[in-house]
Amino acid sequence: MPKNKGKGGKNRKRGKNEADDEKRELVFKEDGQDYAQVLRMLGNGRCEAMCIDGNKRLCHIRGKMHKKVWIGTGDIVLVGLRDYQDEKADIILKYMSDEARLLKAYGELPDNIRLNEGIAREFDGEDDGDGDDFIKFEDEDIDRI
Repeated sequence: MPKNKGKGGKNRKRGKNEADDEKRELVFKEDGQDYAQVLRMLGNGRCEAMCIDGNKRLCHIRGKMHKKVWIGTGDIVLVGLRDYQDEKADIILKYMSDEARLLKAYGELPDNIRLNEGIAREFDGEDDGDGDDFIKFEDEDIDRI
């Protein structure tokens, strides 16, 4: 039998589950950075995002965040703009939902940005055929069920 020369298997690569729910300091944008909302995931560590300045950019998830911080559609992220490529950017930081609400309250994000858009949408009675319509229940509706 071969000797085990490694330092562990896939569980070691996953790392310890560090508590991300602890409060961290809110990071604001600096020069050469902008806020963006993820429109769709493209795969291979890339996504398409709409920046606050109105430009749609192809964003690359940096290696430190790759497979550690999961980014989904509708998330608010901080992107680093490139000097030499205006249509591309790098995702620096993903804001948690409470941090995104704080950014909107401080006036950093415009009012037309909808937070938590990728989670569920209210059912409007129309069926568009894709089968992903969600119904929003109120407390009294749940009591009747």
